[in-house]
Amino acid sequence: MSKLWGSRFAEQTDALVHRYNASIGFDARLYDEDITGSVAWAEGLAAAGLLTADERDALLAGLEAVRAEFAAGAFAIVPDDEDIHSAVERRLTELVGPVGGKLHTGRSRNDQVATDFRLWLMRACDRLDVALRELQAALADSAAALDLPLPGYTHLQHAQPITWGHWALAHFWPLARDRQRFAAARRSAAVLPLGAAALAGTAFRIDRAALAVRLGFGDVTANSLDAVSDRDFAAEFLFAAALLGVHLSRLAEQLILFSSAEFGFVRLADAYSTGSSIMPQKKNPDTLELTRGKSGRLIGHLTGFLATLKGLPSAYDKDLQEDKEPVFDAADTLELALPVMAGLLRTLELRPERMAAQLEAGLLATEVADYLVRRGLPFREAHQVVGRVVRLSEERGVAITELELEALQAISPHFGPDVADAMTVPAALAARDLPGGTGPGAVRTQLAAARATLER
Repeated sequence: MSKLWGSRFAEQTDALVHRYNASIGFDARLYDEDITGSVAWAEGLAAAGLLTADERDALLAGLEAVRAEFAAGAFAIVPDDEDIHSAVERRLTELVGPVGGKLHTGRSRNDQVATDFRLWLMRACDRLDVALRELQAALADSAAALDLPLPGYTHLQHAQPITWGHWALAHFWPLARDRQRFAAARRSAAVLPLGAAALAGTAFRIDRAALAVRLGFGDVTANSLDAVSDRDFAAEFLFAAALLGVHLSRLAEQLILFSSAEFGFVRLADAYSTGSSIMPQKKNPDTLELTRGKSGRLIGHLTGFLATLKGLPSAYDKDLQEDKEPVFDAADTLELALPVMAGLLRTLELRPERMAAQLEAGLLATEVADYLVRRGLPFREAHQVVGRVVRLSEERGVAITELELEALQAISPHFGPDVADAMTVPAALAARDLPGGTGPGAVRTQLAAARATLER
């Protein structure tokens, strides 16, 4: 079969140019969306009086036969198939004869591919939402160890005591925002371009609103020029994917640290670890490292695609063929990474004894400052007082909790015998039992809110 556009040309396309131009190698995965869109278009043509009922039925039967061939892995791509649209139309015509040539009436590959791509992306957002929810559920289940204390860090230095539940939920809420971003990308995609034709709109009285309902779109595009060139939805998807990659990378990085010998707060299951070809004792967090590494790949897809879009004139340009591979790869990457991370979390072993060993008294310095505030000292002055207490403890080589009351009172008379009550981890946690805090009651409330979001 010659190319759909070949009659205007006197020479055959150079073989290398054909390879360069063809997209069938990656857009074949749009076969289901392409056939779904063509089924709706055939029904629209019939409703507009452009096909007889018999012609419509022949096209629909032929399209379903082509779909079945793809689903069974029996569809044979031939050298002249430059994209999924020409491949489907070529095979359809082989099956149903000349009536196959009527399917493209009033339609361009420009609005056809935009429709296919939007349908595919809408489905991808739905799949990713399910996978994201499973990862959130794994974090929520892990957060059930909500009273387990461990050091909190800023600048990767000991800061204040927190609980494991609070730490786990700190990674739950970014995923909730990620789900919102994918939902927004899906809404952006759910606007039907079919009927825009090449750029000026179709010349036939096709009911575009009915097509939108038939295909599950929420609206139709308002401008045919914009319809065939708009790839905002793809950019929004890639942004959501890139930011999700960043969130997964941060989670992976912290678990890499926590599973190291220096921390030892968690132990990774063997099923989610690898070994060394030379060092028999090694247990490497390769799963987490791959997750961390793939975030760079996702960021690259976003920046590369935005660079592709930035200089395009109106309507369709071949540059837009570069839209699918980054989106496909981003979706594929996340559809593998998300369940892997969920499985890793569900098999993660917590090590409370190692966490407790790192709960040194320096983590309680802020509690001492807060104690002085409650005794009437302005916070800035209290901060300076506790700084001198910390310096004295370092000079003596003891923890601040080991300094005698007389030494503390020599620094400030505001210290009383009850200061020891403030310098404990349970007291530090209990003091922060307000919404969003790391106190036990607050984390229970937060966990209940997290589970409620999963139910919604």
